[in-house]
Amino acid sequence: MKQHLLILPVLLFYCISWGQDQDQEQEDSGYIEFNDRSNVVHGVYLGVGAYFGEIDGENTYHGVFKVAYVANKQFEVGFAAVGFYSQQDLRIDAFETLDFAGGYAGLHIEPILFGRSKVNLSFPLLVGAGAVVYVEDNNREIDIDLDRDEWDEVFVVEPGVNFLYNLSRYVQLEVGMRYRFSSKVDLSPDRIKNINGFSAGFGIKVGIFNMGRNRYKKHLGNE
Repeated sequence: MKQHLLILPVLLFYCISWGQDQDQEQEDSGYIEFNDRSNVVHGVYLGVGAYFGEIDGENTYHGVFKVAYVANKQFEVGFAAVGFYSQQDLRIDAFETLDFAGGYAGLHIEPILFGRSKVNLSFPLLVGAGAVVYVEDNNREIDIDLDRDEWDEVFVVEPGVNFLYNLSRYVQLEVGMRYRFSSKVDLSPDRIKNINGFSAGFGIKVGIFNMGRNRYKKHLGNE
């Protein structure tokens, strides 16, 4: 008799659970699943930019290329490369004037604030290495003479701040500034000691910024 009394609550609990499962299945049958861009999203993009700044107090022009993965509109990680040309007008003699050029590339990371808004604030950081060289500027005809052995390696850390504008789902514009810290430059002539300096400019990113999307349910009665 006691065994029967113990079995009855178990059977009752099983029946209640089975009934709830059936009700849930019936309730779920009135819903559909679909993607929503407001949930977790992922993306990739290619970006190019143009920046103006200075090295050793002289005008310097930068071209920037980036490829990166974007995690949930909150963080970027990828690769960035920068090439620059600096109008140093360093006169060696009556026939030779030198400018300065170089490039560097490395890891690009960029935390993003207000990622769900049309306008975002971000803090890019580039950590990389490259090379610099003096170039001959003869009446604006640039000549890089590597036989003179006037190039040197350089290590660069470049933090910055960007304002981002989401033009569409596939295009983003950026305007920002950054400051470049570099290792010592050892070249002859020894006028340029490093390539530290500010730069500011703009860029464009083209890609897919919401590839992956979470799913959620919506009742058919709301259609």
